[in-house]
Amino acid sequence: MMILCRGWSDMTDAVVEFLLSNLKELLLYHSDLIYGLKDQVESLHKDLSLMKAFLKDSREKRNEFEYVREVVRQITDVAYEAEDIIDTFVVNAAMQKSRSTMSKMIHVFDNASLLRNVGKEIESIRAKVKEIYDKKMFGIVSMSGGEPYRRRAQEKRPPVVEEANVVGFDEEARTIIDRLTLGPEHLEVVSVIGMGGLGKTTLARKVYVDPSIEYHFYLRAWVYVSQEYSRREVFRGILESLGLMNDQMMNMSDDWLAEELCRNLRNNRYLIVIDDVWTREAWDDIRMAFPDTDLASRILLTSRNREVALHANADSPPHNLRFLTIDESWELLCRKTFRKERCPPELEEVGRQIARKCYGLPLAIVVISGLLLKREKTHDWWKRVADSVSTYVAKDPKQCMDVLALSYKHLPEHLKVCFIYFGIFPEDYEIPVWKLLRLWVAEGFVQESGQECLEDLAEEYLEDLVDRNLILVAKKRANGRIKTCRIHDMLRDLCVKEGAEQKFLQVIKGFAPNRPASTSVQNYHRRLCIHSNVLDFISSKPVGPHVRSFLCFVLEEKNVPRQHTSFIHDAFGLVRVLDLRSISFSRFPSEIVQLVHLRFVALFGNFKILPATISNLWNLQTIIVRTTCRELNILADIWKMLQLRHLHTSGISFLNGPPAQTRKNYEDPFVRRNILTISTISPDSCTENILARTPNLRKLGVRGKLITLVEEKGGSTMFDILAKLDRLESLKLLNDAFPLDPSRCIIPGLPPSYKFPPNLKKITLSDTLLDWDHMSTLGMLPNLEVLKLKDYAFKGNRWEPLDGGFRLLRVLKIGRTDLARWDASGHHFPRLQHVVFRHCSSLEAIPSGLAEVSPLQNMELYWPKATAASSARSIRRQKLQMQQELGLLTTAFKLFIYPPDV
Repeated sequence: MMILCRGWSDMTDAVVEFLLSNLKELLLYHSDLIYGLKDQVESLHKDLSLMKAFLKDSREKRNEFEYVREVVRQITDVAYEAEDIIDTFVVNAAMQKSRSTMSKMIHVFDNASLLRNVGKEIESIRAKVKEIYDKKMFGIVSMSGGEPYRRRAQEKRPPVVEEANVVGFDEEARTIIDRLTLGPEHLEVVSVIGMGGLGKTTLARKVYVDPSIEYHFYLRAWVYVSQEYSRREVFRGILESLGLMNDQMMNMSDDWLAEELCRNLRNNRYLIVIDDVWTREAWDDIRMAFPDTDLASRILLTSRNREVALHANADSPPHNLRFLTIDESWELLCRKTFRKERCPPELEEVGRQIARKCYGLPLAIVVISGLLLKREKTHDWWKRVADSVSTYVAKDPKQCMDVLALSYKHLPEHLKVCFIYFGIFPEDYEIPVWKLLRLWVAEGFVQESGQECLEDLAEEYLEDLVDRNLILVAKKRANGRIKTCRIHDMLRDLCVKEGAEQKFLQVIKGFAPNRPASTSVQNYHRRLCIHSNVLDFISSKPVGPHVRSFLCFVLEEKNVPRQHTSFIHDAFGLVRVLDLRSISFSRFPSEIVQLVHLRFVALFGNFKILPATISNLWNLQTIIVRTTCRELNILADIWKMLQLRHLHTSGISFLNGPPAQTRKNYEDPFVRRNILTISTISPDSCTENILARTPNLRKLGVRGKLITLVEEKGGSTMFDILAKLDRLESLKLLNDAFPLDPSRCIIPGLPPSYKFPPNLKKITLSDTLLDWDHMSTLGMLPNLEVLKLKDYAFKGNRWEPLDGGFRLLRVLKIGRTDLARWDASGHHFPRLQHVVFRHCSSLEAIPSGLAEVSPLQNMELYWPKATAASSARSIRRQKLQMQQELGLLTTAFKLFIYPPDV
């Protein structure tokens, strides 16, 4: 049987690679900080480069020889030790550099002593590296390596959202649908129970999207509960699923949210799916929000615990989800491995053996198929897999870990660290991909490869993990790319287990207030994730000298007392990633500016300024600041921050450009090609002095008096500079004239289409109050795919689209407007897939011509007029009839109307 590698060896490649990258950057750009140690650091870099070559050659041997694994573990220890020594010295050197002349003189002897000690420690580490290298060749044969695995263009497939069309669930789904649609008039809880990985969520999803369910229930909502839950988040999740959440509700109490939910459900027949309930107490916490008004409403509950199901409804037995049969297991394996192709005859026997050894557990089959999918389909490889699959999968849930770990073990090295990283997120957490990619880049998991953007490369890594069936796609963007993703609970458990064993991460939840934090932050863990009781943890004065990432995922925002705002610097002085968006600061935590290794920071609080000292953090790549203030003055000089890639701020942010006279040898030293995101800034900040120096900008958000952008002065406007942003894909324009009403600061019109960035794919407008005639300008943008017209973006009671526009538009969302008549036919929006109307209370009807748009699959109406709702239902009947005639029943048109009785 194949040995599953444990210990630190799987992370060693990433640890050494990241350390080498840091040493190189230190030598090239910050050699002044290691004055007196440069030669030793250069020698250490050379020695570790030899270690990297050895690691590359020894990958396959690690699974066969304990000696090799031991050597790799020693390399990890040495790499971590070297990283700690050098990072600590850099912090002290940066502190010495920032001191006044008098202070430097006072500390000169301390610094000299530190320099000598660090020099000795580096020499000691070099000796360890040499000792390991001298012994490493014993029993190891060099193997061909090649560059890290990269997805070939032809291998790419569009990601599949969690599937409803799965094997073996047709009969089960029919049973559940009957129990939901038939039976008593009173509210009833229908439960599905089974072990982890058996497919409870998949079955519930198949039922949830079934057309008969959509037709039967006026309102449908889905929410995940999981082990760690918050009543408020559960109620928020249901309200959001129903399309009823707004900004005013974000700070409401859980009791208020429960009453609001109950009020909206009371007069409707509803179905609420409550997925992954672990305890009876969890059900008791939320049940009061679901009114029983004898309208045959239903709750569909999934759980691993039969006791929970019987507690929720003692009068109706839960549905025990069965295991797949051998034939169903084989069908699922083929479908996942070969897609629409047939299995080669020479692989069928061994393939059936693999399917049989998964003992009907769908998760194990899906994960193993991902392993088979990524290697050449040879009999020898399939036989190796068959010999490794546990024969106790269905009998003992713990043994399923061996099957899941098998796929993890065979991941390319650069994907292992990315996969294990999913352990930082809470159970059932819907992960925003934009944030995940920035975290991976900041953690150093993604190394530069030619001219390719790091975030693009990180996205390829994620797509690869999805292709291997290790990560689930929760939502997709209009362009087919992944918007949010999830990981199955059992796979997350694997990540947490492997991460803890390899000292890669530690998850703390349920922190006991009276327990000293020093006992909870285990030695050498490099990443620390807090999932609950964060204030208790902070007040306990934690100590984590080796921690490089500190992330909080508490479900409810907490206010950090003033006396504890310095806890990060005191506890985690070497931190690189700091995600504190879920806790609130009363003032900007200025101690952060001492964290010189910081690469990613996310903060929330009552901030009016981003201090100038932030620009001293030369490693910073991503800044995310959410403030309760309307305006944020960015005093930091971002033009000094050579690594900065993303600046996300809420409110109206004022950004300053570099000094005007900056050219040197005909080159502008302040051009920052790394910067990809700036959002949101004031219109006054959209100057050539700023935007001309961000030529690779992909996302730009502007909020304020937008008339500033389009006002003509001297024959030109500030908007003209946007045309030069060739890489810009997303543009958000929010007209904010506070304290004036937006109507007092109306934009006279949009610039001509040639003044828009040429590759723009997404536009968001709000409070611009434009005439509908100006939609023709947007329609001429050649690459526009998503158009979001938020409240009062346009005004006027009639919109007549022009022919030839919106050729690539996929998503159209329209908020509050006085639009009464929209004259459109199919050829106006030939590729439209999804259309949403929110509070379009004057709109008489949805254009019947939209029924002719064959790609259109989703339509949502919130608070429409009765005539508009009726016309939408007519479009649905036409679409369904056309789809039936064409045999496209698997892609049924979906219509959502709220309230449903309109």
